[in-house]
Amino acid sequence: QVQLMESGGDLVQPGGSLRLSCVATGRDCRTSYMAWFRQAPGTEREFVATISPSGSIKSYADSVKGRFTISRDNAKNTAYLEMKSLKPEDTAIYYCRCSQSWGQGTQVTVSS
Repeated sequence: QVQLMESGGDLVQPGGSLRLSCVATGRDCRTSYMAWFRQAPGTEREFVATISPSGSIKSYADSVKGRFTISRDNAKNTAYLEMKSLKPEDTAIYYCRCSQSWGQGTQVTVSS
């Protein structure tokens, strides 16, 4: 089974940027799609972005298109989520997913 560890969450002002990381251990994620989801208080977990094993195919939720970029470094078994032009509605716990496994999440708070 794969273990996923997210990091990079923080408190940031509207319009700011953050870069989240997700490191996979225990099992190789290099041949799997990796994805980011998020969950705000009182809401269901929602899809944010996904990336194919080679990195050539990427897909985003409409709410983050043009602002967020997903990438991966297979040599490090790591996925990233670059977030720009952050809005208060981006506030949530961000989770990484690979091979049916979830990480514990990292908190992103966008507030002035």
